[in-house]
Amino acid sequence: MKENKYKIVAIIGSISKNSFTRKSLKIAVSEIEKHDNFSVEIIDPRDFDLPFPGSGIMNESKAKLREIVAKADGALLATPEYNGSYSSIIKLMIENLGYPSELSGKPIGILGIASGDMGAIKSIEALRGVCAHIGGYVLPSATSISNVDKKFDLEGNCIDEQTERRVKRVVLELMNYINRFVDKK
Repeated sequence: MKENKYKIVAIIGSISKNSFTRKSLKIAVSEIEKHDNFSVEIIDPRDFDLPFPGSGIMNESKAKLREIVAKADGALLATPEYNGSYSSIIKLMIENLGYPSELSGKPIGILGIASGDMGAIKSIEALRGVCAHIGGYVLPSATSISNVDKKFDLEGNCIDEQTERRVKRVVLELMNYINRFVDKK
């Protein structure tokens, strides 16, 4: 990675192999990869063996997660909406980033995914509150995708132009913020 590149971490809030969260985040990642001054690292929770919060355990996975996020200039968090809130997986990832959190002081974009008509509004607002509490700069253009099960074909390709534009908008705002306000020493 060149020294002048900004790094974004894209955190998947689902462990399901074929989740719509994963498919939606793929759109954002491909947009980031189009920009020469940015790199992206996907954080897949399936690659980590994270302890439960409060256990006092500091294992290799937890240390690796903290190290990756510490080196990032910004983060994109993607979560499905479960029972009116964000996923326990995204919460586990956040809890293992410590307090003060490795997300503190970093710009954060949020992408919420839901099968229902209302979208992921509740999960986004709840996640926005948590991220602000731990010191992250949550950007205003969080994206909620409703009826996500109708937005992708069987191969996982997005078939809805508006959805694709909205996912790209959240990541473009994140990159714009980083370009303008993050000091790359």
